[in-house]
Amino acid sequence: MNFCETASRVLDIESQAIIGLKSYINQDFNHACQLMFDTKGRVIVTGMGKSGHIGNKIAATLASTGTPAFFVHPGEASHGDLGMITQQDIVFALSNSGETEEILKLLPVLKRLGIAIIAVTGNSESTLAKLADIHLCARVAQEACPLGLAPTASTTAALALGDAVAVALLEARGFSADDFALSHPGGSLGRRLLLRISDIMHEHEQIPLVDENATISAALLEISRKGLGMTGILDSQGRLAGIFTDGDLRRILDQRIDIHQTLISSVMTRKCVTIRAEMLAAEALKIMEQKKINALMVVSPEHIPVGALNMHDLLRAGVL
Repeated sequence: MNFCETASRVLDIESQAIIGLKSYINQDFNHACQLMFDTKGRVIVTGMGKSGHIGNKIAATLASTGTPAFFVHPGEASHGDLGMITQQDIVFALSNSGETEEILKLLPVLKRLGIAIIAVTGNSESTLAKLADIHLCARVAQEACPLGLAPTASTTAALALGDAVAVALLEARGFSADDFALSHPGGSLGRRLLLRISDIMHEHEQIPLVDENATISAALLEISRKGLGMTGILDSQGRLAGIFTDGDLRRILDQRIDIHQTLISSVMTRKCVTIRAEMLAAEALKIMEQKKINALMVVSPEHIPVGALNMHDLLRAGVL
């Protein structure tokens, strides 16, 4: 049995199913997104079986990207959970066949309440597609299952279509990284999005600094004392004139420079990369990765050092 060959075939079928969805992105998709964008209520996602699992994920994605949403099981809805749905809400129903009995049983009540229904099916002629206010087609040419029975390509397509809706709404709302962080305060994701440089930087006496008239040896002592692998160099007005790092030291070792007599200003990096205290810690990580550096000086608008941090600080804070 060649498992890799089967896996490749499955991925080919499912990727083609997603690409095929582009032909169904039309005015119905626009109308559905506009309806969800304008609603004063929530988006109620529902689906049975595998479609229900996909619906749960779509509801979670919508909720975390600025569109209030939650999942209601259609079977439970018939036994009391319909009370969770208000007339201001919109129902987003998933059924590949469009004939799922548990969902069809809800339609008379939803219609009576005047609740708008957006259906996602693989059959435009199905009962659900015809009774919905808006139908989004998620038809696939074939399932990845060789028996054509297990929902595979069809559920992948429905999930991708749900992501397309969520991202379209995210962009329409101008949803920002800060907005995203408010719904993801826990774990590394929250730390990456919420933590600012001012929260983790070394301040005051912990900042490694020497005067530009100091010798290299004095700068090395400051680097050792502060333990950040670098020191900032100040000009006569207290502004950051440059930086000297462990890497700079390795580069000058072959030059046979007298570290006790040579001024640090003659070997420092003058046009050094800096960052501001109000910036996100994740931005510091991006700068370090792009510039291939391990430490940064934090400066005020007047270019006066107010802090310092290195890669280890980001690691301890869980930003990495």
